[in-house]
Amino acid sequence: MFLHEILTIGKRFFSLPRTLFMFAFLLPFLAGACTGKPAQSQSPEEGRKEVAVSVLTVRPEAVEDVFVLPGETEAYQDVRLAADLNGLVEWIGPEEGDEIQAGGLLAKIDVSALKAALESAEASFGLADRLYERRKDLFDRGVAAREELDRAMTERTRALSALRQTRVEYGRGFIRSPINGIINRLFVDEGEYVDRGNPVADVVNVVKIKITVNVPERDVSFLAVGQEVFVTVDALPDRSLVGTVEFVSFKADTVTRTFPVRVVLFNQGRDIRPGMIVRVVFLRRVVSGALVVPLSAIVDKGGERLVFVEKNGIAEARTVEIGILRKDRVQIASGLVPGDRVIVVGQHNVEDGIAVEVK
Repeated sequence: MFLHEILTIGKRFFSLPRTLFMFAFLLPFLAGACTGKPAQSQSPEEGRKEVAVSVLTVRPEAVEDVFVLPGETEAYQDVRLAADLNGLVEWIGPEEGDEIQAGGLLAKIDVSALKAALESAEASFGLADRLYERRKDLFDRGVAAREELDRAMTERTRALSALRQTRVEYGRGFIRSPINGIINRLFVDEGEYVDRGNPVADVVNVVKIKITVNVPERDVSFLAVGQEVFVTVDALPDRSLVGTVEFVSFKADTVTRTFPVRVVLFNQGRDIRPGMIVRVVFLRRVVSGALVVPLSAIVDKGGERLVFVEKNGIAEARTVEIGILRKDRVQIASGLVPGDRVIVVGQHNVEDGIAVEVK
């Protein structure tokens, strides 16, 4: 009985018009399309896209707080020698670029007239000295009076004073260097007439170099005489030199409100020349236990400084405050703790809560 009913229903079904049959066959598919439901669902895990990043684990470290100021090199000693006597330049010894020792003779001015005066003064003193010795001998034997001895002593003293004065005048014709150095420039030639006060030569000592920099008032308290500093010379970019603070001014410049500070460094090779531009690095203090990240890790979001930290595969935004800046690295004063994994590559491609993959 049951089989008979199935066959009857089947005959009726297959006897429907062809169009009705096709409609019945496609109805389930059309219904699915109208409702917008996909044939198969996709899991949330399969639809999530992770951003590739690189991270840096921050650890406490010591950071030097420094400031850099420009300056210009000067010879440690720079002396301009002038003529101390009117006359003809008879002789010049060293040439430009030659070394000269302290007390070394550089030039000679004609002193023939002074030489005759010197010889006369020497003769007068010799006579007065012999006369004094005879008077003293007679006085010791009780033959001469005390007044005669005193008169002879006065004449001797007067002759000695005249001799010394003549020697000084005579010596003015011999120009000597007061320092060890190099003849940087000669202003006269042999045979040239010079007047007293005219320049003859420049002598410079460049075994040591001095640098004067103007330090702002907020930083001068960090400096002290004897403190070491680092110096870089623009003309010698591959060299880093160590200098010493020699003087810190106690009075500010009335115009710039800065304090002149003099730094000295040794220059045995003499490759640093006066007039070169330098940068002097001064140390304020050393901060221990600082957390430091690359400056590029900081992202500016509408004026807010952020860094992104990777935590369990998720980017987490942190608002930070910066401290000491050293070249391409910066201290994070607040916002991070030791062990944080700061995103340093890909930080501009993430947002707070975005899934990331550490490469």
